[in-house]
Amino acid sequence: MIKEGFLLPLLCMVLMISPASAQKTKKPMTGSAARGAASGGMQVAPDLAQRLAKFRRIDMPFHSTGLTAREKKLVDKLVDASRCLENIYWRQSDPEGLGLYQSLASSQSAKDQELRHYLWINGSRFDLIEQNRPFVGITPMPPGRGLYPEGLTRQQIERYAQDHPEKREEIYSLTTLVLWHGDRLEGVPYHIAYRSFLEPAARDLREAAALSDDPAFADFLRLRADALLTDDYFKSDLAWVDLKDPKFDVIFAPYETYTDGLLGVKGSYGAAVLVRNEVESRKLAIFQKYVADVQDALPLAPEDRPSKHGLETPMEVMDAPYRAGDLRHGYQAVADNLPNDPRVHEQKGSKKIFFKNFMDARVTYVILPLAQFMMPPEQAAKASAEGYLLGTIMHEMAHGLGPAYSRTANGKVPVREAIGPQFSGLEEAKADVVGMFGLKWLIDHEVLPKDKLEEYYASYLAGIFRTIRFGTGEAHGQAEMMEFNYLLERGAIKRQSSGTYAINYAGMPGALADLAKELLDIEATGNRERAETWFKKYDVMPAELQVSLKAASKVPVDVDPVFSFPEKIR
Repeated sequence: MIKEGFLLPLLCMVLMISPASAQKTKKPMTGSAARGAASGGMQVAPDLAQRLAKFRRIDMPFHSTGLTAREKKLVDKLVDASRCLENIYWRQSDPEGLGLYQSLASSQSAKDQELRHYLWINGSRFDLIEQNRPFVGITPMPPGRGLYPEGLTRQQIERYAQDHPEKREEIYSLTTLVLWHGDRLEGVPYHIAYRSFLEPAARDLREAAALSDDPAFADFLRLRADALLTDDYFKSDLAWVDLKDPKFDVIFAPYETYTDGLLGVKGSYGAAVLVRNEVESRKLAIFQKYVADVQDALPLAPEDRPSKHGLETPMEVMDAPYRAGDLRHGYQAVADNLPNDPRVHEQKGSKKIFFKNFMDARVTYVILPLAQFMMPPEQAAKASAEGYLLGTIMHEMAHGLGPAYSRTANGKVPVREAIGPQFSGLEEAKADVVGMFGLKWLIDHEVLPKDKLEEYYASYLAGIFRTIRFGTGEAHGQAEMMEFNYLLERGAIKRQSSGTYAINYAGMPGALADLAKELLDIEATGNRERAETWFKKYDVMPAELQVSLKAASKVPVDVDPVFSFPEKIR
């Protein structure tokens, strides 16, 4: 953290600049550019309408029937708080994109409104499904987005940290912006840089706590409000994992590091307001019983798979009537495994949350239609909503499995820090593959019916086809492109003369077990070079696959949620 003697002048410096300009990126747009992209002559992708058509707009209503007036007001407060994180997220993701988005609000041009909508879908000027290439303007996406000074490289940061070891912790912190201060790199705490948004967010959480009839949830909200203003989420994370079957819940923190393509360590803010689906939540009890057993069965040395016996593994099926920040833009997650803090994993475990309304939309509008194009008819028919749900459950469970830390030459290091920018793709791949390994273990131990295995594998492959359409510019796309190529190389998947891909059911278990061993060992050893080499080998889309995916181009790539609550940003 920042030394106390430097904090006051640094605070003054931060207060003189807005979070949007904290990294001293380019000047705000003025003149014709500020009046609108098309009218201002900015270069905009000519096929913007076709790109928009790849996202199916789906209503995600807030079902308030049966809730009391007090409970409805509680939800409203949580939505208000989430909007504050939305404001921060844009400043982390693409400050200039935010300026353009806002400048287009009053434009009467249909082209400008199309652009504005696509900016919203991506949360930036960079197209998630086109390898993060710009769809407006020509400026490439900076790997550090709005989290680092423009032009700063990973090599420069690593060299600076070596030369100034006392600065390493603050520069590599999950919750600091990196800025130049003269010729020095400094890590400015999020709670200082974004305090104009975090203070009202904390106030909203406290007011929501006062409306809650659940004392434990109210206590958590107050602790999370405190955490926003200190960047210390540990105590509130423990309280969050300890919640027992809450009727309402919320994801509310800078948890994920997908936005940081420079070091892979900076958290971006995300929020989801959650309402419990009691019937579906009860069905998860069977999986909670076997978390520790699957951990013990992993193809990994015992010292690299710490015991999960006695740890909490809460699982919730929730509807999400509102999401913001990194849970709202780009890839629409259907589940989450949080928190990511390895200290919490060691002491308590983690929480698995499944967003039922988003999962239903994905399966209905993307997964099953895509399978009809990409797989032989008899195998496509085996892909199912249930198979996809169970694969997703095991994926989220697997995020909490394997090594908690990497063992490196420098001692025990968080896996995220050891692996660097490749971590997000590696971790998503590990969760996929270890999840499928775990499903096979549950079948082998007669927890799940043996005749369901082909259905699970078919649903897994259908899900891969859905995700790789995002390309390798996104962590989940990186992960599943690698998985596909490895399984193709091993003969567990085979291309047919029709252009479809068939599963070799007999070859799938062994190939997945071997891939699980490779990915788990990379995380356990923290071998960054090995991770980068592995993904470089397997993370390229085959030309034949591109042809097959093109035939399915009318199937949406993802959903574009429409909430009952107005989207607001400033």
